[in-house]
Amino acid sequence: MMSSHTRIHDALTRVQTEQDSVDAKRDAIDRFINRVGDCSPVPNPAPATGATATVGPVSQRSQGTTDQCGVVRQAFVETIQPHSLDDVDHQESLHETIRAELSQSIAVALAPTTKATFSPELKQIVLTKSYVRRAAAENLRRALGREASELADARDIVDDITEWIATADETPLTQLSFEELRARHETLARYRSQCVEIEGRRQEFLDGATSHGETVGVSHSKLVEYAYQDFPVDRPVLATITRLDETCGECQRIVRQHIVRRV
Repeated sequence: MMSSHTRIHDALTRVQTEQDSVDAKRDAIDRFINRVGDCSPVPNPAPATGATATVGPVSQRSQGTTDQCGVVRQAFVETIQPHSLDDVDHQESLHETIRAELSQSIAVALAPTTKATFSPELKQIVLTKSYVRRAAAENLRRALGREASELADARDIVDDITEWIATADETPLTQLSFEELRARHETLARYRSQCVEIEGRRQEFLDGATSHGETVGVSHSKLVEYAYQDFPVDRPVLATITRLDETCGECQRIVRQHIVRRV
């Protein structure tokens, strides 16, 4: 007999936790964007060419000039970095985190050893990449929302079936009439069909992706692989449904034996 608490319930709890984490990171990116937007860039003394156009003209800052690159680094430390390190299992430098979240060129441009000016070009590049990261977080949030909805639907069906089985088990089969036995057998058959339908829908979902606008789609198979990486099973829905189908099949077999005896 299956427990009323299944892997699907655990998976839903995990996804809800992930949703909260992504929401927090998305909000952190918003705060970073606002703080970068408030930073005044240093006007270019002359048109930049070549590679310097990417990070702004390299120069020694005059004494008394605000280190806006330092301000941006600090803004990153106080907003995005704590959420970026959630998934890192080793010590990571600020440069490495900025590189992972924004890009190598931005990490180099903002590094204190580079001494690049916080030019209008650099400011725009930082903002543009930050908007891309925010869009990616928003798309991940949508994918997690779809996964949560899938899990909730499967949970409700599993709960209904397991509750029915638990209630049915309270009445010994010997006390049921032939018609009642046949009705129970048909009900179990219907539940097994539902299990097959859920498995089909689940596989179709895993083969798909969530996309929005020009943002790179979030593969559902990769999503669940990441979300359930430390679970006892890597496919909690399919594992639960397979076990439930087997339970219904075993119940059917026992009911069928009683039907045969009555005949």
